[in-house]
Amino acid sequence: MSNLAVENNQSAIMNTYSRFPVKLVKGKGSYVWDDKGNTFLDYTSGIATCNLGHVPEQVQSKLKEQLDLLWHCSNLYGIPNQEKLAELLTTNSTFDQVFFCNSGAEANEAAIKLAKKYAKDQGNPERTEIVTFKNSFHGRTGITMAATAQEKIHQGFTPLTQGFRYLSLNDYHALSEIDNGKTTAVLLEMVQGEGGVLPADKNWMKELEKVCKENDILLMIDEVQTGMGRTGSLFAYEQYGIEADVMTLAKGLGSGVPIGAMLANNKAGASFQPGTHGSTFGGNPLAASAGIATMESLLKEDFLTEVKAKSSWFYDELTKLQQDFQVVEEVRGLGFLVGIQLSEKAGPWIKQFREKGILVLAAGANVLRVLPPLTTTKEELKQFVNTFHELLTETEEITS
Repeated sequence: MSNLAVENNQSAIMNTYSRFPVKLVKGKGSYVWDDKGNTFLDYTSGIATCNLGHVPEQVQSKLKEQLDLLWHCSNLYGIPNQEKLAELLTTNSTFDQVFFCNSGAEANEAAIKLAKKYAKDQGNPERTEIVTFKNSFHGRTGITMAATAQEKIHQGFTPLTQGFRYLSLNDYHALSEIDNGKTTAVLLEMVQGEGGVLPADKNWMKELEKVCKENDILLMIDEVQTGMGRTGSLFAYEQYGIEADVMTLAKGLGSGVPIGAMLANNKAGASFQPGTHGSTFGGNPLAASAGIATMESLLKEDFLTEVKAKSSWFYDELTKLQQDFQVVEEVRGLGFLVGIQLSEKAGPWIKQFREKGILVLAAGANVLRVLPPLTTTKEELKQFVNTFHELLTETEEITS
């Protein structure tokens, strides 16, 4: 740390986050504790990452076992844990092959590279564009930032990487603009999480799938936030009755241990061969062990059935609050990826929730993003609903 930083009492951490005034030091289940001993019900789940709650025993046990064996080697060698995790993912999805990396942005970069290579391999070098959708979020690397159709993400970083075209989600007219002779792939989220918790329409998705299949355009699903049980099914695309060519995962895949994955069917996956892509840390023995334990937990009998039941009850209770309080304009999302549209800024509400011992996030200026762990209990959900009711009542009394 420089002398100037010491004098000004500045952190050595680069100033890339507007951090909340809380320092978290411990977590277990649905709860976290700060350095002052305060307890919070964590309904951020590390931004949809700690889907099994904090420090889940099954993942913890697997990691401890692996710590005594091997942490890292290289993808130049076979990694049994990686192979097992890949089998779990492909057996329980419509995909055939997996590429492991470290994050959602890396998974999306891999998908983007694969789409470009696929076009060349199919003898279509003129197909250089990928369609994404307004309000999307695909990452903050140079390429995934360009794929993200949000102006606020682009500010200060122009000129952007070329090759992306932005259309409107759920717009039937936009479907006629997908194939312009240059499109090699479409990349989208089943629910736009950061962009406002905006679900794709099921009928529209079926039409998009049809357009892609008819024109040999890869349909690529970004399930970084919606995957791993978050929406009530293992992957959100299952609720849409579609078969994509590529899917990306991260966040909940490792229960907090950094890992990402790009899955592809054989048709698309064939375009990656030795030398076309790689990752030093991707799917190493330690990260893959966390992924195995996470997948095995999600696949336990009745686990996802319970998630659907609890999240359905939660939506019903939140809808009742919408009916009773004008400030709540809409409740939307899938499973435990919940967006609460407010008639005012979300920031002050996040602060009020925190002061009541509950952590939530924003998704845009006026949307509260609520991400309970999938293991949350009915009692914890009631705690959130009762606290929200209390805050709504207090606000109504102040403004009346």
